[in-house]
Amino acid sequence: MQESASAPYAVSVLTMFPEAFPGPLDVSVIGNARKESGLWTLETVDIRAFSSDKRGFLDDTPAGGGPGQVLKADVIAKALDSIDVSNRPLIYMSARGKPLTQGRVREWSKAQGLIVLCGRFEGVDQRVLDARGFEEISVGDAVLAGGESAAMVTIEATLRLIPGVLGASASLDNESFEDGLLEHPQYTRPRTFEGLDIPEVLLSGDHKKAALWRQQMREATTKERRPDLWAAHLSKSQAKGD
Repeated sequence: MQESASAPYAVSVLTMFPEAFPGPLDVSVIGNARKESGLWTLETVDIRAFSSDKRGFLDDTPAGGGPGQVLKADVIAKALDSIDVSNRPLIYMSARGKPLTQGRVREWSKAQGLIVLCGRFEGVDQRVLDARGFEEISVGDAVLAGGESAAMVTIEATLRLIPGVLGASASLDNESFEDGLLEHPQYTRPRTFEGLDIPEVLLSGDHKKAALWRQQMREATTKERRPDLWAAHLSKSQAKGD
C-alpha cells in the first residue's frame, strides 16, 4: 500500500530511449496529475549509461547462436541498482509475457509505484529477469520494435486507477473488464447522425430501463467479441448461484 495519501506514485522506466518519455503520459488527466497535482512522478533511467564497454555497448550475441543481439544482464542490473526498488513491482515488457489485465493493473496501483524495463533487439538476458524478480507482461499478441510504447500503455492503465487522477471515480465502475464484462456502447447529441438514432430507451428518462439496457448490451458485446471473458463471467456467476 502507499505510505501516505500525500506520497506520489513513483514510476521509473529503464530504457535505451529516455527521450521517448513522457510522451502521451504528459497530456490530459494523466499529465495534469503529475504536473499540477503531483500525484505521480516519472523517472527515466538511460540503460546506455551503465555500459562498462568503452564503446558504450550494452548488448551481445545470443548464447548458442542465432540472429540479433541480447541486452546484457550486468548492464540491466547496474541500471536497476541505481534506483530505489523497494515496494515497487518490477515489470519487463515482453511479447512472451503474461497478458496485461485490469486485475493486475489494479494490484499495481495499490503499490508505492512501478518500475518498468523496456527491452530491445532479441530481448534481455533471462538471468537478470530471474535474479531480480521481474514479471514479464505483454500488451497484446504482436511484436513491437521495443518496449517503450508498451510501457506507456501499462503505466497509463495503472495511473488512472490512482485515487485523484480521474476527476470522477464513478466513471470507473462500469468500464470494460472491471467486473469481467466489456463496456456498453456510448451515445451523445445529436439525436440523429447519418441516419442512425440514439436508442430510444436512453432518451426515455426511465433510468431503470436505461440501466437494464446497458447491462444487456455489456453482456451481448462481451459474448460476441470476447467469448473467453463471457465464459469466465458465466462460470463466476454460476459459482455465486446467480
